[in-house]
Amino acid sequence: MSRYTGPSWKISRRLGYSISETGRELKKRPFPPGQHGQRRSKLSDYGQQLQEKQKVRFTYGVSEKQFLKTFNEAKNMSGVHGENFIKLLESRLDNVVYRLGFALTRAQARQLVNHGHILVDGKKVDIPSYRLVPGQTVSLKEASANLKVVEQALEAIVLRKEFLSYDETKKAGTFVRYPERSEVLPEIKENLIVEYYNR
Repeated sequence: MSRYTGPSWKISRRLGYSISETGRELKKRPFPPGQHGQRRSKLSDYGQQLQEKQKVRFTYGVSEKQFLKTFNEAKNMSGVHGENFIKLLESRLDNVVYRLGFALTRAQARQLVNHGHILVDGKKVDIPSYRLVPGQTVSLKEASANLKVVEQALEAIVLRKEFLSYDETKKAGTFVRYPERSEVLPEIKENLIVEYYNR
């Protein structure tokens, strides 16, 4: 299945979860879309596992193939499988660009990376799925530093995650460490995703 490019707010309402992590999608209409959206029956165990998987997949905006590949990579790491999986998704370049505040959404962050506006340790990287390791620096290309979309995003940011550091003067951020599980997606039950793939 290819990457979803439709309206993200509809997905958030269908899942009952803000995939933008802002909660704005559910403020006005906190019920599923469609004529019979409010008449939802109770989900089965499989339905809950699938829903949890979809919440995470749509949050990070990855395709089914990428999602499964990352999940399998997390399986080979030492530690808790589900937590490792979230850490790998958080270390994606497009996600870090979004977390640093260079973009308003992860889709916008992916576009900045694709179009060559982002540097990693001073070198251009145009692969959104590029995985950062602690200590690497993410910055804007000099010619892209004053892009209107970037300036709007930086003005809108309220708080950055503690596993990132940011230099205001250089417009550059460092991926200091992998996030603790409690720092990201607190509402997600990643054990259900593990159960979904191990069923």
